[in-house]
Amino acid sequence: MSRVVQAGFVVALLVLWYLATELWGVSALLLPKPGAVLRELVDVLRTGEFVADLRITLGELAAAFALAATGGTVLGCSIGRSPYWTRVVEPLVSAIYAIPIILFLPLYVLFFGLGPASKIALGATIGFFPVALSTVAGFAGVERAYVVAARAMGCSDYQLFRWVLLPAALPVILGGLRMGFTVALLSILGAETLSSVSGLGHRIVSLGENMDMARIFAYIVFVVAIAVFLNATVSWVEARGRRA
Repeated sequence: MSRVVQAGFVVALLVLWYLATELWGVSALLLPKPGAVLRELVDVLRTGEFVADLRITLGELAAAFALAATGGTVLGCSIGRSPYWTRVVEPLVSAIYAIPIILFLPLYVLFFGLGPASKIALGATIGFFPVALSTVAGFAGVERAYVVAARAMGCSDYQLFRWVLLPAALPVILGGLRMGFTVALLSILGAETLSSVSGLGHRIVSLGENMDMARIFAYIVFVVAIAVFLNATVSWVEARGRRA
């Protein structure tokens, strides 16, 4: 049923788009016609001009998420296993996460330049916090009775972590990884539109400077499709991990 509702939302959006451009007189400078966007999208896919920009954006995302996932899980695991450090550090990490880090993009560009390095650093920073906070919450939320029972049966520190703490915290950690992946993707795309010399975001801005609205929307549709596919893949991996 949920899939039907989702499909119905997309269809309704397309119908409103068609009515706005064909019957309600919305200017093509603001909203191009769906047919024109479709033709541009087919041309983009046919020519393959998106490949270089897509490779750069996905490379930035892969590097940023790897850094965020590694740093977030290691720090979260270290903190979450200690009630004392959870009380001390978790509020500080939460407070920093509340800051709109995208505002520091000019500093990232100053330190790392306009190339992929600044986008990787920004995406890793923004993606780090949900991963770290979820990992802390996952380990801190493990029932103490499980730990006491494992210790009573003679479990070592490694056995306690591998067979008790990690399985109990894993569902929450996976949710944090999915959220970290999403915010890293959004931050990288946003940074590319603001200050970059390559990538899908930069391509859209370049088209905007030429007021090529139909091609802009074609690239927006393409980017949305890529984002939906990546998020669906990550959600599938998360679901598989929860069942494992």
